[in-house]
Amino acid sequence: MKLTFHGAAQTVTGSKHLITTEGGLKVLLDCGLFQGMGAEGDELNRHFGFSPSDIDFLILSHAHIDHSGLIPRLVKEGFRGQIYCTPATRDLCELMLLDSGSIQESDIQYINKKRKRKNQSPFEALYTQEDAERSLKFFNTVEYQTWTELNNEISFYLTDSGHVLGSGAVSLKIKEQNKEIRLFFSADIGRPGDQILRKPQPFDQADYIICESTYGDRLHEPILNAESHLLNTVIETCVVNKGKLIIPAFSLDRTQEVIYALDRMEFEGKLPPIKVFVDSPLSVRTTRIVEKHIEYYNADLKDYMTKGDHNPFFFKNLHFITDVVESKALNKLKEPCIIISASGMAEAGRIKHHIKNNISNSKNTILIVGYCTPTSLGGRLAAGEKMVRIFGDEFDVIARVDKIDSYSAHADYNEMITYLKCQDFSKIKKLFLVHGDIEAMTSFKAKLQDAGIKDVYIPAKGETVELF
Repeated sequence: MKLTFHGAAQTVTGSKHLITTEGGLKVLLDCGLFQGMGAEGDELNRHFGFSPSDIDFLILSHAHIDHSGLIPRLVKEGFRGQIYCTPATRDLCELMLLDSGSIQESDIQYINKKRKRKNQSPFEALYTQEDAERSLKFFNTVEYQTWTELNNEISFYLTDSGHVLGSGAVSLKIKEQNKEIRLFFSADIGRPGDQILRKPQPFDQADYIICESTYGDRLHEPILNAESHLLNTVIETCVVNKGKLIIPAFSLDRTQEVIYALDRMEFEGKLPPIKVFVDSPLSVRTTRIVEKHIEYYNADLKDYMTKGDHNPFFFKNLHFITDVVESKALNKLKEPCIIISASGMAEAGRIKHHIKNNISNSKNTILIVGYCTPTSLGGRLAAGEKMVRIFGDEFDVIARVDKIDSYSAHADYNEMITYLKCQDFSKIKKLFLVHGDIEAMTSFKAKLQDAGIKDVYIPAKGETVELF
């Protein structure tokens, strides 16, 4: 069989890995959007490197757009196979893909207005909301640890990877020439101490592993330190400085984790009596889905919910905003407050407006609570840049910029190695590193080899390898 890396190869986004069996069956692992790469990313998103109509099956690890965001375009260009994922991933994709389609339409409308003024021909959107809605009919849901046979060559099952609600790592059995190849795709690996989700589950012994490496060169601070950090930032910004705390947060997982942390502070009487706004229609709808799927929660969260029939995603001063007028009104609000808004990398959505309107005030703080690609607005702020461009205008960074890495949904290198220890390392023929920048991959490769996995390889985009 052949394995081709069409995305997240020596980069963090665009997860796409194609299996081609000896019998010609083509199975795609993830179909993600390249993000935060400007014109280069747009070009990559428009050309798969394979014919979508040739793909027989898609196995989707989770709903994050860098793993699922090109599914509507895949269908638009001829894919007619089945898409397998967990029930929660299907529910989340219904929201996130339709939202992504809306963003694609809005972005291309803005670009084409500028092109029209220059007498240039218009561009076509990657896909539309209608394309996204059409793609949903190809989804099929499977439960964790249940084998599904695609044909007489390939079967697979998912294990809970603890990354986001419904996320699944993929274990595959591929039969060729009277032999069985065991391939494992980690997708994104969650953290064992996640405040909402269960810890990642172990998986069957594999011959070959495709493993993420986002934090292959970093260690997270303990989660308790992160919560103290968050509380101290709230007090310093909103109580001492009388300013606004602006938190870019991904609609899925990060928003709910921050809400839950603030909820516990409020429950324990530690949170100052200030208003907290979740200003993102997608984040609001996503939170409702997270509330619905209690089966994915860890035991500690379920126990917390029994205390007075407690809802961990709602407290007295928390306000969910979907209306545009209400969102704009936050810019005129004079009182101290916390604004949580998407996107997490501050590349799109209402968060860009909130940063634009608050970046020039030294009383305010912009708090980065997760991974941002270096070229994104969030990444540039986290790197300490003193001037940033927002909506075509340059702004001096006068507000304080702070960051907390521990709210990341990605495991650090120690946590990833611990996760892999369910394997007999001597039986792993080769481990492929994906979903990370080259510095993180190179560092993680050395750590894996020191741990006992000798053949660790970093594939290039478009590279094909044969598995025996």
